[in-house]
Formats: sequence, structure tokens, C-alpha cells
Amino acid sequence: MIADTAPAVRERPGRVGESAPRPDGVPKVRGEFAYSSDLYAEGMLWGATVRSTQVHARVRSVDVSAAWATPGVRAVITASDVPGSAHYGLDSDDQPVFAAGVVRHVGEPIAAIAADRPETARLAASRVVVDYEPLAPLLDPEESLTAEPIHPNGNVFRHLPIRKGDPDAVGDVVVEGTYTTGMQDQAFLGPESGLAIPDDDGGGVELFISTQWLHIDRDQVAACLGLPPDKVRLTLSGVGGAFGAREDISLQVHVCLLALVTARPVKMVYSREESFLGHVHRHPARMWYRHHATHDGVLVKVEARLLLDGGAYLSSSHHVLGNAASFAVGPYRVPNVVIDSWNVRTNNPPCGAMRGFGVVQACFGHESQMDKLARALGRDPVELRLMNALGPGDTGVTGQRITGTLPMAEVIARTAALPMPPDLDDEPPMLALPGGAGRTADRARVVRGVGFAANYKNLMYAEGFDDFSTARCRIEHGVVTIDCACAEVGQGFVTIALQIAREVLRIDEVVLAPANTAEVGSAGSTSASRQTWMSGGAVEAACTAARDRVLAEVAGRVGLPVSDLDLRGDRVVSRDGRIDLTMTEAIEGLVVDEVREFHHARTHPFDEHGQGDAHVSFAGAAHRAVVDVDLDLGLVRVVQIATAQDVGRALNPLSVGGQIEGGVAQGLGLALMEEILVDDGRIRNASFTDYLVPTALDAPEVVWSLIEEPEPGAPFGAKGVGEPPVVSSTPAIVSAIRAATGLDLTRVPVRPEDLALGGREHGL
Repeated sequence: MIADTAPAVRERPGRVGESAPRPDGVPKVRGEFAYSSDLYAEGMLWGATVRSTQVHARVRSVDVSAAWATPGVRAVITASDVPGSAHYGLDSDDQPVFAAGVVRHVGEPIAAIAADRPETARLAASRVVVDYEPLAPLLDPEESLTAEPIHPNGNVFRHLPIRKGDPDAVGDVVVEGTYTTGMQDQAFLGPESGLAIPDDDGGGVELFISTQWLHIDRDQVAACLGLPPDKVRLTLSGVGGAFGAREDISLQVHVCLLALVTARPVKMVYSREESFLGHVHRHPARMWYRHHATHDGVLVKVEARLLLDGGAYLSSSHHVLGNAASFAVGPYRVPNVVIDSWNVRTNNPPCGAMRGFGVVQACFGHESQMDKLARALGRDPVELRLMNALGPGDTGVTGQRITGTLPMAEVIARTAALPMPPDLDDEPPMLALPGGAGRTADRARVVRGVGFAANYKNLMYAEGFDDFSTARCRIEHGVVTIDCACAEVGQGFVTIALQIAREVLRIDEVVLAPANTAEVGSAGSTSASRQTWMSGGAVEAACTAARDRVLAEVAGRVGLPVSDLDLRGDRVVSRDGRIDLTMTEAIEGLVVDEVREFHHARTHPFDEHGQGDAHVSFAGAAHRAVVDVDLDLGLVRVVQIATAQDVGRALNPLSVGGQIEGGVAQGLGLALMEEILVDDGRIRNASFTDYLVPTALDAPEVVWSLIEEPEPGAPFGAKGVGEPPVVSSTPAIVSAIRAATGLDLTRVPVRPEDLALGGREHGL
């Protein structure tokens, strides 16, 4: 990692703008951190799930007698045992707790079992006999548009057209292309796991779970259990990564129902293979583009057709498509737009949220087009992007005017100006060449390429959703305690919350209470780059209210109007100078408890033409990739990624750098190796042996620069930073491979055979 301003970590408790270490960092590195898979309760049972082996079939019968006959089995439950709602879902209750009547994808839950030991539960699950009547599967998203519905809710999750300007406008230069992105997995290291403990009276349940949104989980679980929400209490357990896959519930209802049925604690932990079956993935996409420009390179019109495969159930597909369409042309001024986009249902594995949330797919399409347009015009690709870059006051494709900060031109220019790595001619060691320790590369057949890409993305939820977060600030015995149900999934809220509290209150003794549904209201989901803004805003509001209470209490004690007191630095002082206390002295003996909700500015749904102020704010980033390609074997080594990012204000520069490097790694994965291979609806590579993710040996040098222009309305001007790093790192890497090989690569991930065999066809 190289940064333009290397963050120095403070040893004292950090405040806003300082690089503060993560309180959970050292325990995680040492292997001492407790994840949800480490949970234990006295007398607990183990749960296992029976899953469909069919892609699409009618369920004639489910015979559980052999499972019940297995010694050590304490419960076997199926659809008939669900006491409340038989269906759940984020946006629509279209997904069954247990399949009954029909299964729509491989891995769909049919039954769940509790037993004394995990091996016993799995053995009993293997003994459940399901009689299927196979049905014709619907696997092609293109066919889904007109095929017979495979679900009562239909096949089309959403169709979103966007029209802006003159649909008949034509440019002097026109380029066209079709692009495809594969199905990527979030590939978090900690598989789904949780522990449910029933109340003594059997009237409620407490669930310790790794999730991204405690309160929405609670509401869905309570509805399925037929219990009031206050009888279902969730506490966040250690989360081993998320990236969107923990937005939907997985084992939550199953484990809670088993606990209630057996009147004993029940723990469930998915295997790695089951994890691939048990959570949503990134939507595969097929995208057609036609770009029009003047001879000078000014964009005139963009036409696009986007088709996303949502798999068997809705999940968050509605919103993923909204993002893909909204950002389908990238961070550029385009006066005329004709976009049609669909997200459809198939019998493929369900898809939903993943870091970048629809914008990743669109960015690969529009940035591939910008490179193609630059070649057609004979212009530098960076120059082309600069001359068309969006900025404050411009309008995007949905007609929304950018009223906050969006320094895209500076983002692009600063990325291009970052230092390059040493030349390939400087004789890198064999380990630094494609193939690495395999020592397979012939230096004479290794070529270098440089590529560029840019993106911008929305922050927070959109299209009229009333998004909010809640936080409590308690001051007692000289210690500040922050309560917020924000799920810490690795993004760094455990650090940011403390920094904000210390900044507002000027008190160093601050602790963050465990996140749960019992102590405070919803914080919303840890997704959409929203928690720094939303939950950070809630913490700031609660701490500000607590600070005002402290000033009022001190004013009452000394007999002064509160308007005569002020907080200057770390001290409470009066105008006349008679009162001069540290905040620690001021809060002595006080008990303060303040709760606040934080809402962002209102957004609106799209109209029938896809126009409207649907988004709260925007953030941008650009990436420059340097790659070396082995022309004979098709192997690629990403040498360096350079990036500048619009962050509003970096509340913790060290944490921002971590988000950038992590996002780059996931973007590299999608560019070169990460793809769930689905054959006739079945996942072929549901393991980390066959589903490849980048390791430390694949990680390139990352050179990054932060552009800080505080965003109006955001806490301390900070924007979310988690998603932009993954969005344009993928197309930048592919752009660099194109530059090295001259091949017209239109699909990610790029496979070795695409380069080795494609290169031979082109005489490379």
C-alpha cells in the first residue's frame, strides 16, 4: 500500500480525522475473536437442513420417518410445522421457509433437524426421502421475459426504462458492444451460523446471529414464528464477512423454530458447500450498449439494454436493477439516453445484494464502451473521460441534479497522475511474473498493459425509502456508552462510533455496547455505503443531545443561563471566565440518556420515464491498472492498482485505506478468477478449492489518494467509502489486459483460455 498521506495511528483514543486502530483488529489477527460459529450454550443441540437436489420439481411427498428413527434426533420440522407466515423476503414474501408443493432451485430448504451432535443431525438429514416430480427448468433470463411463470408473482421482478433528451439523436462516431458478467460469490470466510435460545416459558426466543440488519431479521423471524416482535430478540455475534450475502435471512427461522420445538438451545453452522447454496450471489448480467459522440469526443447519446438474472426469488433484485439502470452510463454527462433494463426470475441460484449492488455490472459495460470509443476517436482514454466527467450542477441519466460534491474530474486526473510501477524491462524476479512460484513464464512472451476506468455510485437507499438509524448516548459514572444496532461486518463502525462520540463530547472514556434489538431502535442495514452517514449521523445527534444536557445541568448547578456556557476544546467554560471545567469534571455524578433518530434527505420514486430525484448523494472513484500477461498460458499478474476516491471527509484514513484495498481485491477477483459455475441450474464449484478468490500472493501494490470535499448534510462531511473501490477496479484490469493483448474482451471473469487461445487467433 502507498498513500498520498500515510496515516499515523494514534495510541491515545482517536477522534474524527485521525487514524484510529480497530478495537477488534488484534483479536482477529491472533485468532482470539469470537465469531458466531464459536457460540456455545449448555445443553445445546445442533441443527441441519435438508435441501432440494432438484432444479425445478413438484414435491410429491417428504418422508422423515428414517430421520426420526436416528438415535439422538430431537426434532424434525417441515413446512407444516411453521406456526406463522410460511414465506419471508426483504421486499416481498415470495420465499418459503420450507418448500411445500414445489422447489425452484437446487438447495432450497425442505426440512430441518435438531440432534445431540452435528454429525447426527447431518446423518438424519441425509435419511429424509423426498419424492420429486421433475419440472422443466427455466434457466435462460432471456427466455424468462416471455416464458410461463414459474412463481405466482411472475417472472419479471422489474422492468425499468429510462428516457432522457432526444431519443433520435445521433453522434458523428458510434460504437457498439455486448458485455457479460458472471455470477460472483461474496465468499466471506465465516459461513452462516447462529445460536437460538428459547425463553424458559417457551413464549419467546433469543437469537445470536451474524447478519447485516438485526431489526429486519427480527421482523421476518417473528412473523414466521407467529410471535410478536418483542418476543424475538437478536444480538449480533461476530461476523466473518458479509458483502451483501447476510442481508437476506438464511438459517434464522430454522434455528429459532428448532429451539422452540425442543425447548433447548440450538446451534447451526453451514458447511462451505451449504453456504454457497444458502445465500444470494451477485447477479449475472448481459448488457448491450451503443455510444454516440461528436468527432471531438463529446458524448451525444447512450443506448443500453441490461438484463440481470435474479434467480429463483426476489431478494433485493428490485433495487439492484434500480442502481444498474441509474448508473448505466457512468460518471459522464450524456444529454440523450435510451435505456431498458430488466431483472428476471429463473430456476438458477437466487441473487441479491453484493458490494457495488448493480453498479459493478453496469460499470464493466460502460467503461468497456468508453475505451472502445477512445480507440474509434483516436483519443487518450483518460482525456475522453475527463472532458465528459460529471460534476456539481450536472444532471445524471435520471434527470437528478448533483447538488452535493462530486469531484469526478479531479478523481480521474489524480488517479492518472499517481506513480507508476517499475517498467517490465527492469527484469522483475520470476515470482513477480504471471505464474509466480510455478516459474512457467517465458519473459520474452510476457507483455504489459495499462488500463483505466471510473465510476460513481449512490450512497444510502433510494427511490423514496424512508431510511433512518437510531442511536443512544448514555453518560454514567464518567463513562459514555453508545448503543446502536449497526451491524459491524468489517467496515469499521466499531471505530467510527467511538471517534464521533469523543469528537462531540470531548470525553475519551467511550464504549460501544453490543448491537441488539432490545436496547435501541433499528440502525438499518450495513449495506449501500450508508452506515458512516446514517448510523454515524445518529451517534452524532445522540451525543450532541447528551452534550447539551450536560451543559444544561452544569448551568443549573452554577446558576447561569445555559447560553452563557460553551464547550471549548475539552473544557466547559462560561463567558465571564468564572466557570472552567474539564468535561470529565462536568459530568461527574451525572446520568444522561439521550436517543435520537437520524434521517437523510427525502428521495422520490422514478416516474414512468425513469426520471426523478431517487438518490441521496453520490461518490466517485477511478482506477488505473497495470498488468503483465503471459501470452502463451493466458495467465495475468496485476502489478499495480492506482486509485483516487471522493470520500467527502476521511473520518479514519486508516480504515478508508483498508476499504480501498479490500474492494480492489474483490474487483480483481471478478476480473480474473471469481465465478460461480452454474450448469443446468446446479453449482459446479461450491468450495474454495474450485471457487477461486485472490490471496495475498495475488494482491497487487495499491497506490491510493483521498479527495476530501466535505459533503453537505453528512456527519462531519463524510461519505461512505466501501463500494466505489470494487466498482471500477474490474473494468480497469480488463482494460489493461486489452491494452497488452489487443483482444476485444467482453466477458468477466477473463479466463486463461480467452487470452491464450484468443491470442493465437490474432497471431500473438
